[in-house]
Amino acid sequence: MQLIKRVNSKAVALETTLLVHGVPRDSSLALAGELDAIVRSEGSSPALVGVVEGTAVAGMDRDELESMLGADSIEKVNTANLGVAMHAGRSAATTVSSTMEIAAYAGLRVFATGGIGGVHRGYGEHLDISADLLAFTRFPIAVVTSGVKSILDVIATREALESLGITVVGYQTDVFPAFYLRDGGCGIDVRFDDPDDLAAFVRSELPRTGRGIVIANPIPESAEIDRTDWEAWLAEAESRARASGAGGRDVTPSILAGLHEISDGRTLRSNIELVKSNARLAAMVESRL
Repeated sequence: MQLIKRVNSKAVALETTLLVHGVPRDSSLALAGELDAIVRSEGSSPALVGVVEGTAVAGMDRDELESMLGADSIEKVNTANLGVAMHAGRSAATTVSSTMEIAAYAGLRVFATGGIGGVHRGYGEHLDISADLLAFTRFPIAVVTSGVKSILDVIATREALESLGITVVGYQTDVFPAFYLRDGGCGIDVRFDDPDDLAAFVRSELPRTGRGIVIANPIPESAEIDRTDWEAWLAEAESRARASGAGGRDVTPSILAGLHEISDGRTLRSNIELVKSNARLAAMVESRL
């Protein structure tokens, strides 16, 4: 892999898809700055991951991020099409799976994201499973996440992780969260309440298995969305996505965009708060490795 690495291995990987596609672009630079400050405040350093003109970069600088945000269109890449974008010399925002691949190649051990992808629930007639899940079997990265995105089949995703042999750790929780909801309706493999103990586990487990670890960190209570409101908003967003003809990789962005509009920005604000929380925990773990 053609790689530019601007950070040492003591850094927390951050994905570009969140900044380029997950939040309004006029707020992306401010959020990037906040995540940078949070990670540094816990004794680590941030490593923004993306593809810049065909080269994988672990530790993108501000100019590179600004260029990506200023482009008319930037594609998202997972592990399936990462190499295609690199071969063509294009710039691209990395999702969870491709961020894991680049971060692992750069020697990083911890990655903070919002929510991982998983098994889609009954949308259309075709099986739809995120590349994120299999990435955990290939790349030894501890991924701090608020569980699986609530728009997916949370329980099926949790079962898939178990089938793939991926350890699911709960940080100060006994349940697997579902992004905007602290309780996704299923359990975890082990709970850690102390970051030192959690870091010790990560330090020994990554080289033991050569696989990734899910560190489930529920959304802060103050940012959690009421379940009744959530279910109503999701039903409307899914209906809009179907009516628009969204399919494949366009389904999730379509639903998320609908949710932000229907909830009057509430889901976006919650999304930002959980990402900040995950960045803080990831830095706490990485600084102890």
